[in-house]
Amino acid sequence: MTLWNDVSHGDDEDSVIVPQIVAGQKELFRILIQRYQAAIHGMGMSFFRNAEDASDFTQEVLLKVYRSLSQFEGRSRFSTWLYRIAYTTAVNSINRKKEYQSLAEEELISPNDLPEVTLLKEAARKAVLDALEDLPERYRICVDLFFFYDRSYQEIESITGYPVNTIKSHVFRAKKLLREKLAGFDSVEGGGVS
Repeated sequence: MTLWNDVSHGDDEDSVIVPQIVAGQKELFRILIQRYQAAIHGMGMSFFRNAEDASDFTQEVLLKVYRSLSQFEGRSRFSTWLYRIAYTTAVNSINRKKEYQSLAEEELISPNDLPEVTLLKEAARKAVLDALEDLPERYRICVDLFFFYDRSYQEIESITGYPVNTIKSHVFRAKKLLREKLAGFDSVEGGGVS
């Protein structure tokens, strides 16, 4: 599942547009809005999981980006700088609300499931939640982005600012912990955490 659009192709254009906006051509900001609004909203949905909060988040991030454009020094790609602002805004908002929840908390149980399948799914879900709860928040965020949002290590680095090797380490440790916690489901389901 892809929640964020790949907008890195616009980075060359962004490096031309941003100085023009800073120099007074404010109307050009609409180009950046068109290019990044959907991606920011997707990130908001991944953190807040409802359209209203994601829309508020998108507006807040775009306003912060607009106000901070003069601080963009071009040492990184513009999209990386923008996603860093978005990620920091999301994490700060979650810390204020203390509501971060893993996507593993979503219900996977269907009303059409047989009772034994429902019990297995609920037990597996609980085991995943227990395993994730044992991880520090920075691990859980990396794990959520990797497993539940299918983000690459490089995308997670762009979003969180963690080095790729740190992300790999977090995901590796989480896989090991999940594998241990879910060992009993391996024989029943015929699979496991790889």
